[in-house]
Amino acid sequence: MMLTVRSSSRGLQVWHIPSAMAYRSWWRKKRATSAVSKEAVSDVWPRELKVREQGRLLHVEMLSGAIFDIPAELLRVESPSAEVKGHGPGEEQLQWGKRDVAIARVETVGNYAVRLIFSDGHSTGIYTWNYLAKLGLEGKQIFSAYLEKLEAAGLRR
Repeated sequence: MMLTVRSSSRGLQVWHIPSAMAYRSWWRKKRATSAVSKEAVSDVWPRELKVREQGRLLHVEMLSGAIFDIPAELLRVESPSAEVKGHGPGEEQLQWGKRDVAIARVETVGNYAVRLIFSDGHSTGIYTWNYLAKLGLEGKQIFSAYLEKLEAAGLRR
């Protein structure tokens, strides 16, 4: 079993990630419904990642059957990098002006994550499979909280 990463924004690019560490017990042949529990993706492994809509969307299919479409803007403003999250609690930096950001490239990081390179040059976030699943499951709530923070700070997307 291999993970396939495809980019449709710059032609077809395919990267294969060996899934020697995949959690085979999560394999299901049918796709999950939209009601995927947090417990169902606590230990996750992706089947496929696709960059869609000219880099504006990351389509994630997990071996568990869960399927997520995560906007590039959300991925960028919630980057797990020190530049965004800081080095500890309270050091987070509110990101703004990222409405039109796109995913320019995807690089694999070992067997556990991908690095997303964005059109604004940001490239230091390493997105683990669990973090991608979290953004897929909780993305709407996380994005709503982000919009509230922007409004409170008088900033724009």
